[in-house]
Amino acid sequence: MITNLEYMKRTFLLLIITFFVSGVYAQTGCLEEWRAAFEKRGAYSVSDDMHRKVYISFVQDGESTCLSGKARVENGKIVSVFLQFEDGSYELMDMKLYNKDGKAPGVTNGISEEIINEEKEHFYVIFVEKLKPKKKEYKTVGGPGDI
Repeated sequence: MITNLEYMKRTFLLLIITFFVSGVYAQTGCLEEWRAAFEKRGAYSVSDDMHRKVYISFVQDGESTCLSGKARVENGKIVSVFLQFEDGSYELMDMKLYNKDGKAPGVTNGISEEIINEEKEHFYVIFVEKLKPKKKEYKTVGGPGDI
């Protein structure tokens, strides 16, 4: 027979294990928020061009940090990325960019594949202007007490 104390110990241990396991697999920050928005609303296709309003999301230890920038897309692949300074100027990330397979990174549903640069930084390019608008919602009304 399990006593209340043993039951509480087991419950507490289970909560601690759940907390640590969920923390290992959870990814937080701006990338996950944008990814959820793109999954829900969809994206317009990303054309070959210089895209002047993108966010670059650096990922480290499950946390993401987004910076403003621009990116050039050629043949559906990201070929260059620029980070924006506070004064509005840009700096080219002057290094080779590749995906986990060592090839030029592509874009799916408004967000690039994971990109790795020569400094082993991991990041994504988010094409924020390609996010489709929210769907229209019907206007709700109240009952006769609202009139």
